Amino acid sequence: MKDEISRVLTLVEEGKIDKEKASELITILQGKDQPERVTIKKEVPYGSKMLKIRVKSEDGDNVNVNLPINLVKAVLKVGTNIAEKIPEAEKYVKDINIDLLIEAIENELDGQIVDITSSNGDKVFVVIE
Repeated sequence: MKDEISRVLTLVEEGKIDKEKASELITILQGKDQPERVTIKKEVPYGSKMLKIRVKSEDGDNVNVNLPINLVKAVLKVGTNIAEKIPEAEKYVKDINIDLLIEAIENELDGQIVDITSSNGDKVFVVIE
């Protein structure tokens, strides 16, 4: 790096580049020798992710449910339909395809898997993250 900086200074002395350009080149050369910072994104094991259900009602009745993906997996495998047991839940989850959820979990999908907007403006989102 010292040789390269000397060459830049020589170019300034010879009038081939100006001080500003020399400063820019030296800054680049100094940064070149420094190791790049590598950020390792720690992958979250799929089993520790959450199934998030969000219901936003036009009437202001909002629901936020976070379920560990392993719990959802176990419940779906048993075949229990919890939503049928919850009063008034049917109107919010009637359009959710349970088979789609099972397939998404078995394939370890991430992100939004359900996005429903009813005719009256109610919204249902199901996300795995």
